[in-house]
Amino acid sequence: MSFTGKVAIVTGAASGIGAATVKALAGEGAKVVLVDKNEEKLKEVAKQCEKHGNKPLIITADITKDEDVKTIVKETIHQFYQLDILVNNAGITGNISILDENLMEKYDLIMDTNLRSLVHLTHLAAPHLIMTKGNVVNISSIAAYRCKHTKHLCYAISKAGVSHFTRCAALDLAQHGVRVNAVNPGGTKTNILQNAGMPNSNQIYEIWKDRTALKRMVEAEEIADLILFLASDKARSITGSAHVIDNGALLI
Repeated sequence: MSFTGKVAIVTGAASGIGAATVKALAGEGAKVVLVDKNEEKLKEVAKQCEKHGNKPLIITADITKDEDVKTIVKETIHQFYQLDILVNNAGITGNISILDENLMEKYDLIMDTNLRSLVHLTHLAAPHLIMTKGNVVNISSIAAYRCKHTKHLCYAISKAGVSHFTRCAALDLAQHGVRVNAVNPGGTKTNILQNAGMPNSNQIYEIWKDRTALKRMVEAEEIADLILFLASDKARSITGSAHVIDNGALLI
């Protein structure tokens, strides 16, 4: 797959799935826009992307802030004059129960990060994607299909929203030749648990691995491979679809 001449925005690009995706896109010739709150880590990832020839655009932004979201699209077009691919990857998690006192505070934070910002960024990017007949890949989760534990409420709701938004946006944009798809990973070894303040993340990863049919974790690079396929012309007939990559976790 070649993405030479293509411009791609990837949110949450400082680590995990986002970092793996921008490096894979850069390796295939794309001009990449790295978006995250962590500027230092963005610079580290950008250096790895530069090895492939194109200098990435780094945008330090909080996607829950409307002005930052506007800046992402504005700076991308100012720098590269076009947009072909949007990968909505940034997201957070957190344990919360319907009975917890601070439910609504946590709910608002997770929904703003995982769903509202994604809708907003896609909305602003859409006119530019229409011009290039580009596409969107949203990162959802198998949590969109199943509640894994009793404190998974807000995260699961947000990811179900991402999956359904994908279908709705795909229908809206199909008439303009723009495709929208989702990737629904299972347990993936990234830093999302550490970022959520969970000190026992390694133990959680072992539990997740044991709850899959193939008894392994998903690697971020595997998800990047799937994202690149969906963003490529090889997937030109695929839109409004959710693609599970979970080592068979939903089977058991």
